[in-house]
Amino acid sequence: MAAPPTRLDLQLEQTREMVRFVPDDAVQRLRGLEAQARSAPVATHAEFLSLYSSAVRRAGDNQRGLALAEELVAYGRAQHDDVALAKGLLTRTYSLFALNQLAAARAAAFEAERVAQFTTDLPLRVQTMITAGQSFQEQGNYPAALAKLQAATDLSRRIADDKVPLASALNALVQLYTDMRQYEKGWETQQESVAVARTMASPGRLAIALSTEYGLAIDSDQPARARRALLDGLAVERRLGARQMIAKTLVNLSDSYLKDGNNVRALDYADQALKAATAVQSTTDAAIARVNLGQAYLGMGRTAEGKKQFEAGLVEYEKGGKKPDMQRLLVEYGAALERAGDHAAAIAAYHRERTLSNELFAEQSRKAVLELQQKYDTEKNQQQMEALRQENRVKSAELDNRRLQQKIWWLLAVVTALVAVIVGLLYRKVRQANAQLEVKNLELKQQSVLDPLTALYNRRHFQEFMRHHALVERRAAPAGDDIVGALFLLDVDHFKHVNDTYGHAAGDAVLRMIAENLRIALRETDMIVRWGGEEFLAFLPSVTRDGVDDVARRILQAISSQSLEYQGTQIQVNVSVGFAPFPLVPGDTPLSWERAVNLVDMTLYLAKSHGRNRAYGVRGFANFAQTSMEAIEQNLEMAWRNGFVDLSIVLGDAPDVPPSNVVPLAKTGN
Repeated sequence: MAAPPTRLDLQLEQTREMVRFVPDDAVQRLRGLEAQARSAPVATHAEFLSLYSSAVRRAGDNQRGLALAEELVAYGRAQHDDVALAKGLLTRTYSLFALNQLAAARAAAFEAERVAQFTTDLPLRVQTMITAGQSFQEQGNYPAALAKLQAATDLSRRIADDKVPLASALNALVQLYTDMRQYEKGWETQQESVAVARTMASPGRLAIALSTEYGLAIDSDQPARARRALLDGLAVERRLGARQMIAKTLVNLSDSYLKDGNNVRALDYADQALKAATAVQSTTDAAIARVNLGQAYLGMGRTAEGKKQFEAGLVEYEKGGKKPDMQRLLVEYGAALERAGDHAAAIAAYHRERTLSNELFAEQSRKAVLELQQKYDTEKNQQQMEALRQENRVKSAELDNRRLQQKIWWLLAVVTALVAVIVGLLYRKVRQANAQLEVKNLELKQQSVLDPLTALYNRRHFQEFMRHHALVERRAAPAGDDIVGALFLLDVDHFKHVNDTYGHAAGDAVLRMIAENLRIALRETDMIVRWGGEEFLAFLPSVTRDGVDDVARRILQAISSQSLEYQGTQIQVNVSVGFAPFPLVPGDTPLSWERAVNLVDMTLYLAKSHGRNRAYGVRGFANFAQTSMEAIEQNLEMAWRNGFVDLSIVLGDAPDVPPSNVVPLAKTGN
């Protein structure tokens, strides 16, 4: 029969809700109990360390939270207590996840579940099963995750006197169904989750359930239901005083009203979110709130205030090193500035996004090469170690043979033959190692030049080609030469909408479809490159000067004429294209390929900003003595309007525009 709980046990139990919802207050309270708890029996001592680690971590000190978790793990092992050890491994898991050490966190989660199986603590066993299931979910192993969470739910129903395990298991199961896009099962489980939370004397559990309902509603495209869950959750969180949850909910509410175009309400909630996030020192929520303030101001026509807030939010993202998020936000920033009519700032945001995209591409390439090199080095070291072991065995055999030689001369021939066999084996292993090394080198070379998603050439290969290939380094052809090279840069229109609507797997399928259509539309001698993200580049080494526009038209029609069937839905996509003959010769000096690509990039932006599903191309330069290349690059559209650059437009298929028409650009821009 278990001993009755002590006063300290009851105080720790009362602190449990505070740990999750008001961690700053929980830290203060637990510090007051620390001296007493550290001298308490094993179970109470372990519970204190578990709560203290969680409270410190939720208050923002992840390293201190991990240190307390490691203390609990060591304490559980020293006491030979599986309950204490399992709790320590769980707190280690949560701290490692917070520090983004995902592989180590998953290993701790699985070990916690193995240890907990040997205990009679059913709530602890349920929690370890939930955490193991969430670890499988984070890996993308949905079948294993579903099996774990369903087993945790079944086990939690056997605990009659404690609803917390059942509430936790149902909430985790809803999140998994949301990730799996099984929305019908998600809503069925969510209904039970909310019902269980309402029966508990815990407003915090209801707040958690409503937050999960918001995520399910957003993913299942029910914005009204999502907003209702946010507003209901905000009321509960304010009664509870859960300041960190309040900040996140206010941020989500501002997002909700921004998507509806209600900039006034979005501004109000973003302002509240910024104040709440600042109060709890949540730099992430504060940064999102500032970005939302910026979007709301821009939507209301208050451009200066909008730019100030958006830039302040971007600064916080930059401090946190969140470059992928910054790239996404810069795209949104440019679009918002374009809608607000500030085209110069929109172009600047666009160029910042391009620069950041190049940096991310370079980092990813370096990481891929380093990972492959590390793998190769590991295998090479293993081969070397095996060779050393073989060498040591050979030397041992030689020493034994020398001793035997002194006593038994007639075995000399046998020993010599044995050494010859061993040397032959070593020689064979060396040959095998060399063959494996050659295979690895071929793999490394292939991965360094091909994009893994589309099997097209990658940017690095194109850059090396343009630097060293004699064809593209030739001087400009005479003006009357009918054969030129050409550069085409493509960007998928509304690609973010495809990802947001159908998921990133659909986006990847769209990119593969476009790559295949480009292979069909262009020649085998043409180089097609995955330039980065949803951008593609094509380099044609030989095309007639009058045929460059026809190639642009062929590319537009090749993409728009095809659709992708994805999960029963037809996805239709278009692209915008920038192009130019190559070499480009303003005045007497050809542009370097880097500056030519940059100019083509600017024509692509013009195609984007003037309606999409079209191609803008540079034909040549006029009156160049009255301007400079730097001025043209500063504002291509203005240079065209002033008569310094000749451009043409090729329109994509549309009901009101014949697809065969090429519209030459007049210098008025009409």
